[in-house]
Amino acid sequence: MSTQRYFIELSYNGTGYHGWQIQPNAITVQECLDNALSVYFRQPVVTLGCGRTDSGVHATQFYAHFDLEVNPEKRPDPERCLTGINSLLPYQIAIKRVFEVHNDAHARFDATARAYNYYIHFHKDPFKLERSWLFKGELDINAMNAAAERLMDHTDFSCFSKSNTQTFTNNCKITAAYFEQKEDGLIFTIRADRFLRNMVRAIVGTLVRIGKGEIDMEQFEAVIASKDRSSAGQSVPACGLYLVNVVYPFVT
Repeated sequence: MSTQRYFIELSYNGTGYHGWQIQPNAITVQECLDNALSVYFRQPVVTLGCGRTDSGVHATQFYAHFDLEVNPEKRPDPERCLTGINSLLPYQIAIKRVFEVHNDAHARFDATARAYNYYIHFHKDPFKLERSWLFKGELDINAMNAAAERLMDHTDFSCFSKSNTQTFTNNCKITAAYFEQKEDGLIFTIRADRFLRNMVRAIVGTLVRIGKGEIDMEQFEAVIASKDRSSAGQSVPACGLYLVNVVYPFVT
């Protein structure tokens, strides 16, 4: 027997889950996945995710890695794994693929970029319940996009980070940030090399203040310069947030 590391790509509807990471006395995506993998492979399996999503946040693309004790002459078949593991998971969690990687590959630290979408709609729609944020009012999309573009001029985003997090730095390199007008609402897209806890929801909440005319561009810049979370806008609801893309140099 030898140890082999695997990457697993999945998607999930975060409604009803207390985020990705295992917690005491709360159901999480990781707990469900670990249980399913352990049953399927008939050995204890512990995954490590590409990040952690908060309660109610969704993911259309998420990666995790795990190690298996395998017989080199009888390695798991990826297609059979897909069918078998999915049959053991709740309908809200779906496995897209399972594949071998080198044994020092890391789902969190090897990711070079991540992207999120945030969805906003303006009219009551039962099919968007817990999947998009219903905003009652009007927003100046041009002003919001002008402010979003300014994000790429900065690297320290302490003002948008949840307090008391165990991070060595609050620096991130944002490479894209913009709103798109759709027939049924708005989609905010943001891409960066890394994200801080609660960062996207705090950014959207602050940009919405711009869109409502509560703060101007100078005040927005002052929020970022303050490095103070209390200066930024409130976090928007988790239901509209989706992790949509995670990039690795060795994954196609």
